[in-house]
Amino acid sequence: RPCVGRDNGRISRYHPRMSSPLLNLPIRPRRLRCTAWLREMVEETHLRPADLIWPLFVQEGAGRVTPVEGLPGVERLSIDMILDAAREAVALGIPAIALFPVTPAEKKTEDGREAYNPDNLMCRTIRALKDAVPEIGVLTDVALDPYTDHGHDGLMADDGYILNDETVEVLVKQSLCQAEAGVD
Repeated sequence: RPCVGRDNGRISRYHPRMSSPLLNLPIRPRRLRCTAWLREMVEETHLRPADLIWPLFVQEGAGRVTPVEGLPGVERLSIDMILDAAREAVALGIPAIALFPVTPAEKKTEDGREAYNPDNLMCRTIRALKDAVPEIGVLTDVALDPYTDHGHDGLMADDGYILNDETVEVLVKQSLCQAEAGVD
């Protein structure tokens, strides 16, 4: 009987397909694996659309879809296309999207000040989403790498070290700016 941990009345010390000794238990606790219905009832994880967050990469423009090189099937979308994706997410039962901006090169600076501009791409996207698809959860990445010309996720000193305290101050400004735009 597969659910009983005995072999001809003796306790099985080795699994026939394994060469190492197993736990020295008088009875193997396999009762929850005996039938499909029981396994399904006690399994721990169910993955469903309501458990997902759809990452979306937003870019400037209108009607624009640009493939992300190196990530097959992933695209950068303009705000109008992000709205369509958010509607699709809701229809599929996906409760939230996570936004990642593609900041134009001319708006990237050493101090990343575009991160806390209330009219930056991220804030405009958040406001558009909350107006058009209010039921979708909107998450954002509070980070400076999309906004700095050096690409680091923090402000840099002349010697190349990250200035942690100064970076935190900018991240707080960015967080407040996104919160005012309506991010969840």
